[in-house]
Amino acid sequence: MLPRSGVSTPRRVIPGATYLVTRRCSERRFFLRPGPEVNAVILYCLALAAARYGIALHAYGVLSNHYHFILTDPRGVLPLFEHDFDLLVARALNARYGHFEAFWASGTYSAVVLTDRDAVLEKIAYVLANPVSAGLVCRSELWPGLISRPGDLGAPPRLVPRPPHFFRQDGAAALPAEVTLALVVPPGFEDLPLEEVRALVTARLAEHEERARRARQGRPFLGRRGVLQQRVADRPGDHEPHFELNPRVAGRDKWKRIEALARLRSFVAAYRHAWEQLKAGFRAVVFPAGTWKLRRELGVWCEAPS
Repeated sequence: MLPRSGVSTPRRVIPGATYLVTRRCSERRFFLRPGPEVNAVILYCLALAAARYGIALHAYGVLSNHYHFILTDPRGVLPLFEHDFDLLVARALNARYGHFEAFWASGTYSAVVLTDRDAVLEKIAYVLANPVSAGLVCRSELWPGLISRPGDLGAPPRLVPRPPHFFRQDGAAALPAEVTLALVVPPGFEDLPLEEVRALVTARLAEHEERARRARQGRPFLGRRGVLQQRVADRPGDHEPHFELNPRVAGRDKWKRIEALARLRSFVAAYRHAWEQLKAGFRAVVFPAGTWKLRRELGVWCEAPS
């Protein structure tokens, strides 16, 4: 029996793409609320999944009910990285909370392709300023949860220890006692000196934070203490956004964005056509490059990435 892969818009996974990746907790609950143990679990899972699949991380920010990553996927295995990271975090934190219901929101993660250098810079600043934009702290450096800093880009790798609880420490299924984590300079910035890249991120982050502070119009921020006092089962009030938009492409360069959207539309059209042929019984069907689910589940033939 064929899977229902033709019902929703297919995900295009191309080696070398840079993404803004987002995942939200079930019912917007504060399952990722900062704390020493929670921070240690998330950071270890992130380092482990990135190392396992060769993911190049550029920035990360984890708020109480969602996370954002800026990353590049050299091998074209983003769904495997996301699966392992989300599964490990959910199992570890569900065990900590004694929680047996869904940890992540229904559906899947959002992955927005970043088409040019300025889009990457803009989204890194967006991720790092997220605690300020959400009205939690007045400066991102005050956020008590996991968040990278401009100075982390290109810094020497750090060793992330395995948390003492939940994770297997012996036997064939034991996970590494330490995993290396590094934030690397994104594609498109390699021609710039490292300090200039960091300065660009710092300046754009300052713009985002200042804009967010002005938008508060004098309203107070929740603050570190308020964040840490939130209950895991709580969620934001109804005035908080529900993140209904799910874009696939972001770019500051108009023509690169148009080109990326055209490639995506072409991919979807070719995928739909191949899918209909497959359902009609034609087995010698070639799916477009970037097809992921059917290639993994059914081993369908796919064009090579150009």
